[in-house]
Amino acid sequence: VRGSGNRKTELALIALFGEARITGWRRNQKIFGKPDFIFSKHRLAVFVDGCFWHGCTKHGSQPATHRAFWKKKLARNKMRDRLVNRALRQRGWKVLRIWQHELIRRNGKRLLRRIVRALS
Repeated sequence: VRGSGNRKTELALIALFGEARITGWRRNQKIFGKPDFIFSKHRLAVFVDGCFWHGCTKHGSQPATHRAFWKKKLARNKMRDRLVNRALRQRGWKVLRIWQHELIRRNGKRLLRRIVRALS
């Protein structure tokens, strides 16, 4: 299983930003942890986490083969996420993590409230 990036989920979030007229975000900035989006003015780092790669308790799955490898790999990913959150917060950033499954249409309003709250 190879990661193919999270372009689809990032594009879904960009569409949500557009619908809500949320501006001021940037992508691909040189910030520790490589956030998917940053709002520098608000010092907000936004990550869009894939359910498989970041171990979502609702939708994450374990491959049927090489279980020990995947269990260790996904545990390291979660540990890295916690380290990145802590490091960014220590540097004065707010961190918002959005699960891939939150980007479905029916969750749009709830997700927008979280984003607006983080920006204020």
